[in-house]
Amino acid sequence: MKIENQNNLTGYKPLFQIYKGISKKNLQRAKDDIIKGWSQRELWIAMGLQEIRQRYRRSKIGPFWLTISMGVMVLALGILYGSIFGQELSNYLPYLSAGFVIWGLISGLILDGVNSFIQAEGLIKQLPAPLSIYVYRTVWSNLIVFFHNILIFFIVSAWFGYYPNHYFLLVFPILLLLLVNGLWLGLLLGLLSARFRDIPQIVASLVQIMFFITPVIWKPEMLPGKTLVINANPFYYLVEIIRAPLMGSLPPTSIFIGVSIITLIGWVITITIYGALRWRIPYWV
Repeated sequence: MKIENQNNLTGYKPLFQIYKGISKKNLQRAKDDIIKGWSQRELWIAMGLQEIRQRYRRSKIGPFWLTISMGVMVLALGILYGSIFGQELSNYLPYLSAGFVIWGLISGLILDGVNSFIQAEGLIKQLPAPLSIYVYRTVWSNLIVFFHNILIFFIVSAWFGYYPNHYFLLVFPILLLLLVNGLWLGLLLGLLSARFRDIPQIVASLVQIMFFITPVIWKPEMLPGKTLVINANPFYYLVEIIRAPLMGSLPPTSIFIGVSIITLIGWVITITIYGALRWRIPYWV
């Protein structure tokens, strides 16, 4: 009976470790790690820029290859799905380009955040620095790529005569809010992936599925009576809160509430788990 009970408890060992590690001291250490990571922004900014340079070394165009490939995809899918859905290209292509660019940022924050600690294995074991700098580097790198890709939206919008209005000013604080969510996603998923190496593949599959059930290439009004599919999808709120001001409108109050709830719950869970298990990351990687 004793052996059987021990075997039954084995499956709950990770949860027990989190529970055991929760304390004011560990939570404060987690907060200090994040604050110190921000204070060393010169380091992770340089690391992020170096990562972009290494990725496109000896390329004449550099990160703009991503912009070109996304632009071609937006044009091809816009013409295809515009005709399938019976949409006017003058309205549909700006909507699609905004959705693609925003989705590229969100998916990049998630997929790169999952590997933020795994890919920094050598630095983690040699560099005495806050672990959060590797997630800050991931967020910064994806922000650089986003600023390259956002050119697609401006080009498409200008082609069809759409120009930013005063709501466009909301993009900057909202973008900051999106990056704050990217930070907790990187800390949480990066930690879990360092421990469980199957998580990156699981997350990649889930992100691919969520792309198709999130209003990126289609509009919410195309699903009459299926509001649950949209309202229960957290990615919808993250995409729409920045796409609305890009398209010249104010996001609904429900979108702001949804993103605020996602941010609050995400950070509470992340600080709890990160505080309890942060010290194990160098051993796991």
